[in-house]
Amino acid sequence: MSRRGARSPGRSVNQHVRRKQKLKPSSRRWIERQLNDPYVQRAKREGMRSRAAYKLSEIDDKHAILTRGARVIDLGAAPGGWSQVAVERTGSTPEKPLVAAIDYLGMDPVPGVTVLEMDFLDDDAPGRLIAALGGAPDVVLSDMAAPTVGHRQTDHMRTMHLVEVAAEFAIAVLQPGGHFLAKTFQGGTEKALLDRLKHHFGKVIHVKPDASRAESVELYLLAKGFKGRG
Repeated sequence: MSRRGARSPGRSVNQHVRRKQKLKPSSRRWIERQLNDPYVQRAKREGMRSRAAYKLSEIDDKHAILTRGARVIDLGAAPGGWSQVAVERTGSTPEKPLVAAIDYLGMDPVPGVTVLEMDFLDDDAPGRLIAALGGAPDVVLSDMAAPTVGHRQTDHMRTMHLVEVAAEFAIAVLQPGGHFLAKTFQGGTEKALLDRLKHHFGKVIHVKPDASRAESVELYLLAKGFKGRG
Protein backbone atom coordinates (compact mmCIF):
# COMPACT_ATOMS: atom_id res chain seq x y z
CA MET A 1 0.00 0.00 0.00
CA SER A 2 1.70 3.17 -1.19
CA ARG A 3 1.91 6.27 0.97
CA ARG A 4 0.13 8.74 -1.30
CA GLY A 5 -0.79 12.32 -0.49
CA ALA A 6 -3.36 12.63 2.26
CA ARG A 7 -5.57 15.51 1.14
CA SER A 8 -8.79 14.44 -0.57
CA PRO A 9 -9.73 16.32 -3.77
CA GLY A 10 -12.73 18.54 -3.34
CA ARG A 11 -12.73 18.49 0.48
CA SER A 12 -11.72 21.58 2.39
CA VAL A 13 -9.65 21.35 5.52
CA ASN A 14 -10.56 22.61 8.98
CA GLN A 15 -14.24 21.82 8.69
CA HIS A 16 -16.46 22.67 11.65
CA VAL A 17 -19.76 21.33 12.91
CA ARG A 18 -22.48 23.94 12.95
CA ARG A 19 -22.94 25.41 16.40
CA LYS A 20 -26.72 25.19 16.25
CA GLN A 21 -26.45 21.41 16.34
CA LYS A 22 -27.07 20.17 19.88
CA LEU A 23 -23.91 18.22 20.67
CA LYS A 24 -21.69 17.85 23.68
CA PRO A 25 -18.37 19.71 23.24
CA SER A 26 -16.48 16.39 23.30
CA SER A 27 -18.76 14.96 20.58
CA ARG A 28 -18.36 18.10 18.49
CA ARG A 29 -14.56 17.89 18.76
CA TRP A 30 -14.59 14.21 17.77
CA ILE A 31 -16.73 14.86 14.68
CA GLU A 32 -14.59 17.81 13.59
CA ARG A 33 -11.44 15.77 14.06
CA GLN A 34 -12.89 12.97 11.91
CA LEU A 35 -13.95 15.42 9.20
CA ASN A 36 -10.47 16.95 9.06
CA ASP A 37 -8.42 13.77 9.49
CA PRO A 38 -6.52 13.05 6.23
CA TYR A 39 -6.28 9.34 7.07
CA VAL A 40 -10.04 9.08 7.56
CA GLN A 41 -10.52 10.77 4.18
CA ARG A 42 -7.94 8.50 2.57
CA ALA A 43 -9.57 5.38 4.02
CA LYS A 44 -12.92 6.38 2.49
CA ARG A 45 -11.26 7.13 -0.84
CA GLU A 46 -9.37 3.83 -0.98
CA GLY A 47 -12.08 1.59 0.42
CA MET A 48 -10.31 0.74 3.67
CA ARG A 49 -12.42 -0.16 6.71
CA SER A 50 -10.62 2.23 9.07
CA ARG A 51 -7.75 4.70 9.34
CA ALA A 52 -5.98 2.06 11.48
CA ALA A 53 -5.09 0.25 8.25
CA TYR A 54 -2.45 2.89 7.57
CA LYS A 55 -0.83 2.35 10.96
CA LEU A 56 -0.20 -1.30 10.10
CA SER A 57 0.86 -0.40 6.56
CA GLU A 58 3.48 2.07 7.81
CA ILE A 59 4.81 -0.38 10.40
CA ASP A 60 5.06 -3.12 7.79
CA ASP A 61 6.70 -0.80 5.25
CA LYS A 62 9.52 -0.29 7.75
CA HIS A 63 9.72 -3.64 9.50
CA ALA A 64 8.51 -6.15 6.87
CA ILE A 65 6.48 -8.47 9.08
CA LEU A 66 3.80 -9.36 6.50
CA THR A 67 5.38 -11.41 3.73
CA ARG A 68 3.81 -13.26 0.81
CA GLY A 69 2.39 -16.58 1.92
CA ALA A 70 2.61 -15.79 5.66
CA ARG A 71 -0.27 -16.95 7.85
CA VAL A 72 -1.74 -14.23 10.08
CA ILE A 73 -4.03 -14.06 13.10
CA ASP A 74 -5.74 -10.71 13.69
CA LEU A 75 -7.03 -10.19 17.26
CA GLY A 76 -9.65 -7.51 17.87
CA ALA A 77 -10.09 -7.24 14.12
CA ALA A 78 -13.32 -5.23 13.71
CA PRO A 79 -14.01 -3.31 11.55
CA GLY A 80 -11.35 -5.06 9.47
CA GLY A 81 -8.74 -2.50 8.40
CA TRP A 82 -5.79 -4.57 9.59
CA SER A 83 -7.24 -7.70 8.00
CA GLN A 84 -7.48 -5.86 4.67
CA VAL A 85 -3.79 -4.96 4.85
CA ALA A 86 -2.83 -8.51 5.86
CA VAL A 87 -4.76 -9.95 2.90
CA GLU A 88 -3.11 -7.57 0.45
CA ARG A 89 0.42 -8.19 1.66
CA THR A 90 0.27 -11.95 2.22
CA GLY A 91 -1.64 -12.73 -0.96
CA SER A 92 -4.49 -14.37 0.93
CA THR A 93 -7.46 -15.43 -1.23
CA PRO A 94 -10.93 -16.86 -0.59
CA GLU A 95 -9.69 -20.13 -2.11
CA LYS A 96 -6.61 -20.21 0.10
CA PRO A 97 -7.21 -17.95 3.13
CA LEU A 98 -4.08 -17.04 5.06
CA VAL A 99 -5.75 -14.69 7.59
CA ALA A 100 -7.95 -15.61 10.57
CA ALA A 101 -9.61 -12.75 12.45
CA ILE A 102 -11.57 -12.59 15.70
CA ASP A 103 -13.72 -9.95 17.39
CA TYR A 104 -16.77 -10.20 19.63
CA LEU A 105 -18.25 -7.22 17.77
CA GLY A 106 -18.26 -9.10 14.50
CA MET A 107 -17.46 -7.51 11.14
CA ASP A 108 -18.46 -7.65 7.51
CA PRO A 109 -16.70 -10.36 5.50
CA VAL A 110 -13.29 -9.62 4.01
CA PRO A 111 -12.33 -11.81 1.03
CA GLY A 112 -9.39 -14.00 2.06
CA VAL A 113 -10.19 -13.77 5.80
CA THR A 114 -11.84 -16.37 8.03
CA VAL A 115 -13.76 -14.37 10.64
CA LEU A 116 -14.75 -15.65 14.09
CA GLU A 117 -17.37 -13.57 15.88
CA MET A 118 -16.48 -14.34 19.49
CA ASP A 119 -14.52 -13.04 22.46
CA PHE A 120 -10.82 -13.84 22.28
CA LEU A 121 -10.88 -14.35 26.06
CA ASP A 122 -13.24 -17.33 25.67
CA ASP A 123 -11.49 -20.57 26.58
CA ASP A 124 -11.98 -22.18 23.18
CA ALA A 125 -11.06 -19.11 21.11
CA PRO A 126 -7.32 -19.91 20.68
CA GLY A 127 -8.02 -23.44 19.45
CA ARG A 128 -10.70 -22.24 17.05
CA LEU A 129 -8.37 -19.62 15.62
CA ILE A 130 -5.66 -22.18 14.89
CA ALA A 131 -8.25 -24.51 13.34
CA ALA A 132 -9.62 -21.67 11.20
CA LEU A 133 -6.12 -20.79 10.00
CA GLY A 134 -5.21 -24.40 9.32
CA GLY A 135 -2.01 -24.34 11.35
CA ALA A 136 0.37 -22.18 13.33
CA PRO A 137 0.62 -18.50 12.36
CA ASP A 138 3.67 -16.62 11.20
CA VAL A 139 2.30 -13.33 12.54
CA VAL A 140 -0.01 -12.46 15.43
CA LEU A 141 -1.54 -8.98 15.30
CA SER A 142 -3.52 -7.39 18.12
CA ASP A 143 -5.32 -4.06 17.95
CA MET A 144 -7.44 -5.00 20.97
CA ALA A 145 -8.43 -2.38 23.51
CA ALA A 146 -10.82 -2.80 26.43
CA PRO A 147 -14.08 -0.82 26.51
CA THR A 148 -13.47 2.29 28.61
CA VAL A 149 -15.20 2.94 31.92
CA GLY A 150 -14.01 6.53 32.30
CA HIS A 151 -11.38 5.89 34.95
CA ARG A 152 -7.98 6.36 33.32
CA GLN A 153 -5.98 3.93 35.45
CA THR A 154 -8.67 1.24 35.26
CA ASP A 155 -9.00 1.63 31.50
CA HIS A 156 -5.24 1.42 31.15
CA MET A 157 -4.96 -1.74 33.24
CA ARG A 158 -7.80 -3.46 31.35
CA THR A 159 -6.17 -2.83 27.99
CA MET A 160 -2.72 -3.86 29.22
CA HIS A 161 -4.25 -7.14 30.37
CA LEU A 162 -5.33 -7.75 26.78
CA VAL A 163 -1.78 -7.02 25.57
CA GLU A 164 -0.41 -9.58 28.01
CA VAL A 165 -2.95 -12.22 26.98
CA ALA A 166 -2.20 -11.59 23.30
CA ALA A 167 1.54 -11.89 23.97
CA GLU A 168 1.12 -15.20 25.77
CA PHE A 169 -0.99 -16.47 22.89
CA ALA A 170 1.68 -15.43 20.39
CA ILE A 171 4.40 -17.20 22.38
CA ALA A 172 2.24 -20.33 22.53
CA VAL A 173 1.37 -20.58 18.83
CA LEU A 174 3.87 -18.73 16.60
CA GLN A 175 6.07 -20.45 14.08
CA PRO A 176 9.83 -20.00 14.65
CA GLY A 177 10.91 -16.69 13.12
CA GLY A 178 7.40 -15.26 13.50
CA HIS A 179 6.37 -11.80 14.67
CA PHE A 180 3.99 -10.24 17.20
CA LEU A 181 2.51 -6.72 17.01
CA ALA A 182 0.13 -5.27 19.61
CA LYS A 183 -1.33 -1.91 20.53
CA THR A 184 -0.20 -0.63 23.91
CA PHE A 185 0.16 2.78 25.58
CA GLN A 186 3.04 5.13 26.33
CA GLY A 187 4.72 4.19 29.59
CA GLY A 188 2.38 1.27 30.04
CA THR A 189 4.27 -1.84 29.02
CA GLU A 190 5.28 -3.71 32.15
CA LYS A 191 8.93 -4.65 32.52
CA ALA A 192 7.97 -8.27 33.18
CA LEU A 193 6.18 -8.47 29.83
CA LEU A 194 9.08 -6.84 27.99
CA ASP A 195 11.54 -9.23 29.62
CA ARG A 196 9.41 -12.21 28.64
CA LEU A 197 9.16 -11.06 25.05
CA LYS A 198 12.91 -10.38 24.87
CA HIS A 199 13.50 -13.93 26.07
CA HIS A 200 11.45 -15.35 23.20
CA PHE A 201 12.08 -12.86 20.36
CA GLY A 202 15.20 -11.56 18.72
CA LYS A 203 14.11 -7.92 18.78
CA VAL A 204 11.50 -6.06 20.87
CA ILE A 205 10.74 -2.37 20.25
CA HIS A 206 7.99 0.24 20.55
CA VAL A 207 6.90 2.01 17.37
CA LYS A 208 4.55 4.93 16.66
CA PRO A 209 3.56 5.25 13.00
CA ASP A 210 2.72 8.62 11.46
CA ALA A 211 -0.92 7.52 11.08
CA SER A 212 -1.21 7.38 14.87
CA ARG A 213 -2.44 10.79 16.00
CA ALA A 214 0.28 12.87 17.64
CA GLU A 215 -1.87 13.55 20.70
CA SER A 216 -2.72 9.86 21.16
CA VAL A 217 -0.92 7.92 23.90
CA GLU A 218 -1.05 4.71 21.85
CA LEU A 219 2.13 2.93 20.83
CA TYR A 220 2.69 -0.40 19.14
CA LEU A 221 4.77 -3.15 20.71
CA LEU A 222 6.64 -5.10 18.05
CA ALA A 223 8.43 -8.36 18.78
CA LYS A 224 10.33 -9.81 15.80
CA GLY A 225 12.03 -13.11 15.17
CA PHE A 226 10.37 -15.64 17.45
CA LYS A 227 13.08 -17.89 18.91
CA GLY A 228 10.77 -20.67 20.09
CA ARG A 229 9.23 -21.88 23.29
CA GLY A 230 12.23 -23.70 24.73
